[in-house]
Amino acid sequence: MSNTTQSYPLQYLLERFMTFEAWFTLGIVTSCFFALALTRWATDAVLMCGLTILLIMGILEPAQALAGFANEGVITVAVLFIVSAGLKETAAIHWIAQTLFGKPNSVAHAQFRIMAPVAAMSALLNNTPVVAMLIPALNDWARKYQLSVSKLMIPLSYAAIIGGTCTLIGTSTNLVINGMLKTNTDNTNGLMMFELAWVGIPCVLITLFYVIIVSPWLLPERKPVINYSEDARQYVTEMMIDENSPLIGQTIEQAGLRQLPGAYLVEIERKGRILPAVSPEETLYAADRLVFAGVVDSMIDMQKIRGLTPAADQLFKLDAPRKDRCLIEAVISNTFPLLGKTIREGRFRTRYNAAIIAVARNGAQVQKKIGDISLQPGDTLLLETHQDFADRHRNSRDFFLVSRLDNSTPPSHERAKTAISILIGMVAMVTLGVMSMVQAGLLAAGLMIITKCLNVNNARRSIDLSILITIAAAFGIGYAMNLTGAANALADQLLGFTHNEPSIALGLIFAITAIVTAMITNNAAAVLMFPIALALAEQLNVSFMPFIITIMIAASASFATPIGYQTNLMVFGPGGYRFSDFIKMGLPLTILIGYTTVIITPMVWPF
Repeated sequence: MSNTTQSYPLQYLLERFMTFEAWFTLGIVTSCFFALALTRWATDAVLMCGLTILLIMGILEPAQALAGFANEGVITVAVLFIVSAGLKETAAIHWIAQTLFGKPNSVAHAQFRIMAPVAAMSALLNNTPVVAMLIPALNDWARKYQLSVSKLMIPLSYAAIIGGTCTLIGTSTNLVINGMLKTNTDNTNGLMMFELAWVGIPCVLITLFYVIIVSPWLLPERKPVINYSEDARQYVTEMMIDENSPLIGQTIEQAGLRQLPGAYLVEIERKGRILPAVSPEETLYAADRLVFAGVVDSMIDMQKIRGLTPAADQLFKLDAPRKDRCLIEAVISNTFPLLGKTIREGRFRTRYNAAIIAVARNGAQVQKKIGDISLQPGDTLLLETHQDFADRHRNSRDFFLVSRLDNSTPPSHERAKTAISILIGMVAMVTLGVMSMVQAGLLAAGLMIITKCLNVNNARRSIDLSILITIAAAFGIGYAMNLTGAANALADQLLGFTHNEPSIALGLIFAITAIVTAMITNNAAAVLMFPIALALAEQLNVSFMPFIITIMIAASASFATPIGYQTNLMVFGPGGYRFSDFIKMGLPLTILIGYTTVIITPMVWPF
């Protein structure tokens, strides 16, 4: 067979592709691949277009084309978005990150302090929301300790990627391939929760040491694209130490309030006494009023510090609970009814059901206590109010401009322990075999809503439909490749390069999956490679498990381009990177991970 295949590959393909349907399916897959690699078209749109064509042409029945939307892996990914959102809304991950990062002694120490906990978190959470939640915290941390974020953002992404390879729930790719494993093979139980750790943990250690050793030469030292401009609006706001605040008894330095990015502590008011030029060693007490000056982003950050709340006396008289509020910027018009009155006199809260927590005038600070500021046309107010305030007053004559600030809803710190407990319970249920992953995920998502760690509206918004559609559409296309015989034919072609050696075949599957992932997306690449790997294992007459594990690792090992994995794309701008930075840093790491995977996998899952 090998002589015929190598001498007459086209003739061999013609013999294998006996039907028009197989050729057509391969053409659709190739078209989708080039569309994703060479254009900026959305992945979900491209794959749904390909799936629709296969359905219209009759190659797939409706039930076959849409089966991916009911797949257990897709449902599990959806509910884990809700679980991650509950942890975000309660600031649980932010609190964990701030606790673990600590104070670095050097860049290498900082990279270790980031990568070790992030890899551990990504093993238990989907890595995309983990990175999304940590980017702002990492920016603040880097500025606080005068570190270049370009030395830290790629390590953050790489740690999240490789940490996800350690468990079944660490990345959506693992869940999706596990779902296909249970559906398309005799392994109806799938993988255990921590089974992937046999390969994942060595890969994590290699990634950690590789980044720390080579980053001084391969990682640039650049300023991020996102930066505070010198002419940004400067607000003054008052914050209060709560009666049960964990900040009580800490010094300004210990509480992390001395060098806030984009803001500084002006003074403290304690029992009617003003403490100007506050020392870093000053101890905080309950009911202290802290006056800060800074840009709007720093105002948002301060709302999220546990035990620190706006000191506006009217704030807690608002109708909506804090978890249902957000921050709004509003510019006063020349027909504003309270012009010339102080904030205290005008009873702003009663009239608008909103509390003024900071004021900026002509882009500069207003050197008065908030209640004593007389409002003037053009003043920019930072308001804490109900989330529908912007809709109600967008066309009001009282304001020139009304704009809601993203990610400004105050987190429910008091429920952080509840959210963490739910996560631990979910992992424990799956690990002990009490529940399947989808059952435990659904239960955890429901508990996040029942315990008010997350409301229903935010739960709906947390689900990324584009990712779910991408995975489900790729399922349908992969099924068509298997059904028409296209996957078997491609496997035959790969077989000619392996010389019937399973180890060579394993390395080839890793290389192709990693290359495809670097050009499209990890989920789509994994699903499209699954039937080819399955057919290749069958023709070699060996176990399919080493090939399935290799696809899982290879689809995640996308270090060499910013477009191959979503977390790389997320840190691309904040880190101030260029495309070549990922190639220089990521290509050798991909080769190292590939070599490690091909060596270890057959030892744990024999051929």
